[in-house]
Amino acid sequence: MTDQAVQPATAGPGPHSCTGRDRELRALRADLESAGLHTMSGRPLPQSRVLLIAGAAGSGRTTLAEEFVRQVADRYPGGVLRARLTEPGGTPVPTERTARDLLASLARSAGPGTARRPEEDAAGQDPPPGADPADVAEALRSALERRGRVLLFLDDVADSEQLLDLAPESRDCLVVAVSSGPLTEVPDVRPCALGGLDRASAVALMSRHAGSSPRVTVDPRSAETLVEQCGALPAPLTLLSGWLGAHPKLSLLDASRALAESGPPVPEEAHSARIPAAPDPLERTFWLVHDSLPRPLGRLLRLLALAPAGFVDPQLASALGGCSLSTAQAALDDYVRLGLLRPLDSGHYQVPGCLDPLLRAASAAHEQPNEVLLARARMLERLVSRLQACRAVCEPPGSEARRQLAGMPRALRFLHPLEARNWLRTRRPALLSAVRAAVADGAGELDTLARRLVSALARAFDAHEAPEQAASDRYELHELVLLVAERNGRHRERAAALLNLGDLDARTDRWAEALVRYRAALDAAREGEDEWAAGRALESLGDGYAELADWDRAADWYGRALALRLARDEFADRAAVARLHGRIGAVHTRAARPQEALRAWRAAAAAFRRLREPAARARALAEVAAVQEQSGRRTDALRTWGQACEVSRGAGDVRLATELALWAAEACERAGSLRDARRYRTAAARLRRPAAGSTGAAGAAGAAGD
Repeated sequence: MTDQAVQPATAGPGPHSCTGRDRELRALRADLESAGLHTMSGRPLPQSRVLLIAGAAGSGRTTLAEEFVRQVADRYPGGVLRARLTEPGGTPVPTERTARDLLASLARSAGPGTARRPEEDAAGQDPPPGADPADVAEALRSALERRGRVLLFLDDVADSEQLLDLAPESRDCLVVAVSSGPLTEVPDVRPCALGGLDRASAVALMSRHAGSSPRVTVDPRSAETLVEQCGALPAPLTLLSGWLGAHPKLSLLDASRALAESGPPVPEEAHSARIPAAPDPLERTFWLVHDSLPRPLGRLLRLLALAPAGFVDPQLASALGGCSLSTAQAALDDYVRLGLLRPLDSGHYQVPGCLDPLLRAASAAHEQPNEVLLARARMLERLVSRLQACRAVCEPPGSEARRQLAGMPRALRFLHPLEARNWLRTRRPALLSAVRAAVADGAGELDTLARRLVSALARAFDAHEAPEQAASDRYELHELVLLVAERNGRHRERAAALLNLGDLDARTDRWAEALVRYRAALDAAREGEDEWAAGRALESLGDGYAELADWDRAADWYGRALALRLARDEFADRAAVARLHGRIGAVHTRAARPQEALRAWRAAAAAFRRLREPAARARALAEVAAVQEQSGRRTDALRTWGQACEVSRGAGDVRLATELALWAAEACERAGSLRDARRYRTAAARLRRPAAGSTGAAGAAGAAGD
């Protein structure tokens, strides 16, 4: 079983093949078969094998790795997993994020119906959101070892530590790594260093991509000159071939002259400084292609540097360039023919990793900062609209969200929830990358759009994913909201984000972390004069200490929350008042403080009576009766049990009435009142057999109280 890529690893700048790399492929297969030095010495390493493909940008290292993985994938029935360890812009991807993505990929590849052994369920739980990164990496390694023979393809590895954190400790697994240089700290790594192609292969590659013109074959000497100018590297050769295909009337000699004269623009201040270093072959060919583009195509190409995670589709390109969808689609097709983009599945494309720094340099040289900011804003606005449509398609027909969806342009809408779900899962890495990039903007000029994008993405996850499936993504989104709120001094938003983070910690029993979040949320709520959030934080602090069995602190925090709610005296607070009385009663009950518990439970019962909630009132009365019995006040307890059963007749809850009747019967038996016990049990039996002539919950409860 072969799994799809977590993030499709980048290849070279176009769809070139592994022409001229047969020797390297044979060497990689030989390394796979041969034993390492440690194995031959009788001290085999516990970690998986690591095959490294190293080379400069544009050498086709990722294309070679993809071809090798394709050839050996059938040896690894556990699947092929892919991840890219360096983001566009050169920032290393945090190990925790990569590990979580790979764990999610493993879960998806297993399928919903795949059976798991009990020991796998016990040991294979994913770490909770916010867990220590080392624990997340350990969970991934353990999952890979349990999976068996797995091939892990890691592209753009920044350093040895990244690889070692992810590599499973199993000789049955294989890691294929791609990097720009040697990973010297990885023990027993098998390196394969890439240079230029041999001359014949380089000419063949250029001939195949240069179009139908026989220029390459009729002028072999000029072709060899071009190969030398390109360093015989696949990426520059592919770019040059695309340029030749777009200029069929130019000779190879013309191409050689143009390539020799191409290069990045030199700033005015640089003319008086020392002479800069000459551009490398990839840089020269990129600028040759870039400078030959019509102005609109060149501008859109430069703006593709803003594409999140390097992914782009016609929708996003249209937003970046401020053009129509048809114009954007035609431009993307042109870029593919020129070797500037790599087409992927699902109707989207990827900026090759080796071209990303060149696109960024071109954008910095040619685009005004305000134009770049405007393009980013258009892109984020389009993503917000798509996410809103992604959520709205799951709403009931006739709802306000569906009416708004019907008013959107057809290109933004989804026809079916399944289409929206597939889009969300496919675009997830790019969407999260877009949020991170918007929040990382130090000037904060996109903070409003960033907040809207976070909200839309969170709601889309709620509509299409189970809470546990997107828990780590939600955790990251709340952390990003917190960062924006702190940067802008928005205390209410900071309090809301901290409460959400605390709740996610609490759901995974990380109560120490949750309590820290709740205290910070309380401080933020007070600074923002948000009484609702303050009350919520106080109550959550009480919940946390109750879970830790710290009854004194739990009662204290619940008491503070109650005092705040009583001071407000709004209708919404009345339900909270009743609930808090009950929680205080539960805490005092667990702490064996009967007098305080009775006061709290009676107050809860009175509050629920005012709210006209008979079911909740009946439960509170049952708690009063239980505390009275524990205190030795059995007569009072039996009387209160009767009140609870009487109140339950108006609740309309047969199950509740049955439970109360049985509990009352047991209390009567303990008190020696067997006649009353039989009456309660008879009432419970009638509730269980409503078809035998019982009048339902009200009648049975009434019979119990006769």
